[in-house]
Formats: sequence, structure tokens, C-alpha cells
Amino acid sequence: MRIITFRKIREFTEIHNDANVALREWYKKTQKTDWNCFADIRKIFNRSDVVGNNRFVFNIKGNSFRLIAIVLFRMKTVYIRFIGTHNDYEKTDADKI
Repeated sequence: MRIITFRKIREFTEIHNDANVALREWYKKTQKTDWNCFADIRKIFNRSDVVGNNRFVFNIKGNSFRLIAIVLFRMKTVYIRFIGTHNDYEKTDADKI
């Protein structure tokens, strides 16, 4: 999958360094995949959820952090839309980010 953009990970980990290893691991795993549907995502990230509008939520570092991404299966593209703490996520409208 093509991921847009790593910059969001870099910027987030400058503030939350404890998320660095887990986010880089998510990035590497996602980059090596070829997802065609949500079931394919669940094979790698079994705690991920679909929130609608092509948006998927990934638990990062034991649910300490959340990443919301738009996944376009046909285009093989993942757009990182949000990275935040679990508390930050609770304040979002995940299907509209």
C-alpha cells in the first residue's frame, strides 16, 4: 500500500516519542501489504475498526494511541488523517476526519 504521508508520523512522534516505534512498525507493515478489503486489514491489525466513509481506526501501542486513515482499496492508497492519544480520539468525529 502507498501511504500518504509519513510526515504526520514524524510530527506526532516529535511530541509523543513513546509512540515512535509502534507507529513506524504500523507504517512498515502497512507499506508491505496489498489490502483489498477490511478483512485483509484485520489479518494484520486485528484490533482495527471501520468507522465509515472509507475511514479505519488502528490501535497503536496497546491502544495508547489511535490512527485514523482513509483506505482506498482500488488505488492501494492509505491517507493518514489523524494520529492522537486515546483521549484525543474520543473528542473526534472519526468518520469525518
